[in-house]
Amino acid sequence: MTTIKDIAKTVGVSITTVSRALNGYSDVNEKTRNKIKQVAKDLHYSPNAVARSLVMNQTKTIGLLVSGLTRSGAKDNIVFDVLTGVNDYCGENDYDIVLFNTTTSKQKEKTYAQLCRERRVDGVIVQGIKKNDPYLIEIIENQIPCVLVDIPIEEDAVGYVTTDNINGILKAVDYLVSLGHQNIAMVNGHDQAFVSQERLKGYHAGLKKHQIPMREDWVVNGEFEEEAAEKVTQQLLTEDPSITALVCASDLMAFGAIHAAKKLGYEIPKDISVVGFDNIVLSSYVTPTLTTISQDTHKIGVEAAKLLIELLEKKDNRRSTLLPNELIVRETTAANRH
Repeated sequence: MTTIKDIAKTVGVSITTVSRALNGYSDVNEKTRNKIKQVAKDLHYSPNAVARSLVMNQTKTIGLLVSGLTRSGAKDNIVFDVLTGVNDYCGENDYDIVLFNTTTSKQKEKTYAQLCRERRVDGVIVQGIKKNDPYLIEIIENQIPCVLVDIPIEEDAVGYVTTDNINGILKAVDYLVSLGHQNIAMVNGHDQAFVSQERLKGYHAGLKKHQIPMREDWVVNGEFEEEAAEKVTQQLLTEDPSITALVCASDLMAFGAIHAAKKLGYEIPKDISVVGFDNIVLSSYVTPTLTTISQDTHKIGVEAAKLLIELLEKKDNRRSTLLPNELIVRETTAANRH
């Protein structure tokens, strides 16, 4: 195997110069650096990752910590989309990623710091964590660089990436009102999700903007699950058939809401309009196709990796990225006929 001694001998420089050039130090002449890199390539040099991590005090490895990763989540594909975004950006910047899953019970057995040390990661991207997860306080108090997905917290070593959840739901309400709807209910996620809080704020803002009275009993939680959303929607529409439109905090819950409406004899969108959130692949394949707020989950992964690497390499002082979203109009919404 080629070593840095071989490169140093070929180029005619010291081993230290080769090491510093390959590790990105700025005190190496650019012409020399380029020559060293070319020789390393020609000689098929492959650095020893373990030795390099000991010298540099970093592993060039990022952890992707996903809370509650289950098979049931495969339907919306969101975790996978974020993961591919993280992987794409890390690959382009010579970082490896390691995926580890956690649950609330696992978090009681092993601390966040222990998990990071065992996996030898330089920093972590966290997705799917709830407000009551034990790791959240540890993440805030720990000095291990971390980027949270959809959790708006900024600290010295903590940043976040999210879509504009408030404005997304506001767009949905604006659109429904433009179709003549006034009796607009909401199927939200659950109380331990930050995105639920933000999307509820968007719903409130939309009603207030159009001077529509807020009814607390018209907001139900579907737990971000299709079956749960179907159950609460069926109860909601049974108790108050005057509702003509539903804003749902996820596409999966919108599917559940549509199933519930159909069981009650509603025609979509003739009798009731439904808007989802996420624009997952299935939203354009169901019948009728789903009107939804589209967020770029792959882009969320890219931006999370970018922000974390900036934190690790101290390239920027920013701690947050807010991504835009857009309304995608399909077949589940129509003018109010009531």
